[in-house]
Amino acid sequence: MTENLNDYSVMNPIFTVSEVETNGSRSTIVIEPLESGYGHTLGNALRRVLLMSLPGLAITKLSIDGVSHQFTTYEGLKEDIVDLILNLKNIRIKSNNDEAGILRLNVKGPKEITAKDIECEAGFEVINKKLHLATLTKGKNLDIEMIVESGVGYKLAKEIELESVGQIAVDALFSPVIKVAYRVEATRVGSRTDFDRIVFDIQTDGSISSLEAVKKASEILIAQFKQIVDPVLPELEEELPAISPEELEVMRLTVEELDLPTRIANALRKGGYETVKNLQATNKAEISKVKNLGGKSIDLIEEALAKKGVVLAD
Repeated sequence: MTENLNDYSVMNPIFTVSEVETNGSRSTIVIEPLESGYGHTLGNALRRVLLMSLPGLAITKLSIDGVSHQFTTYEGLKEDIVDLILNLKNIRIKSNNDEAGILRLNVKGPKEITAKDIECEAGFEVINKKLHLATLTKGKNLDIEMIVESGVGYKLAKEIELESVGQIAVDALFSPVIKVAYRVEATRVGSRTDFDRIVFDIQTDGSISSLEAVKKASEILIAQFKQIVDPVLPELEEELPAISPEELEVMRLTVEELDLPTRIANALRKGGYETVKNLQATNKAEISKVKNLGGKSIDLIEEALAKKGVVLAD
């Protein structure tokens, strides 16, 4: 390599990123040559982003036919439900998009159940198909529906919103990177021996290659630094007019508290108008569309609101 010190300016870096060794989902990535001191500067930043900020997929909630909660047993299943869920959490998934999807497991015993038995929606794929999930005895069925979502980092089960009765929330680890270690070595370019060389040891879950993970982590860092150099300011929300405590109290009144006939109050509530605030935010034409409300009913509603100082828009 021809030595040209101008080529190695910190303002115009020239270095290579290469995968020098790979073994399945584990690879050695080398970045060189870097100006002295930039080995740890880049190495530490990339390591933190690789472990904490890369998006991935994970099971967030599931439904097991015949099971209402996780602290129970399931007839014919060797494992209890808690152990089954812990095994399901270890399923690693990849997808060609970031949208939520559904995985299904429907098996009949006797059977040693593995992740290979899972049926995926189009676009989703289970990576670790050999993962043991459960053991089912003869004549018994196991039917599970799992919701897969994309995210970043770790999400506790208590933070996950359930969609239906019987669903069980699952602690979700989204990060596709399992392990990152790096070391900084000295390297030379021509007669200079004070350059840095970063050697990464990266293990992923198989949903992304180590080299692609480094590139995505770099894109995240670029976006962060770009905001410093060329900041994008958030749009200011339109300042809302101040409202007095008395007006706020009126807005909170329910339709029943307006002394309307019970028939009208019930119709309004069924139509989605539960408070004075709901009514004030719409107009007469929209309210008149509510089932069982006629012209006379609208007049009564207007009169009741007027007593509270609220005018219904035309």
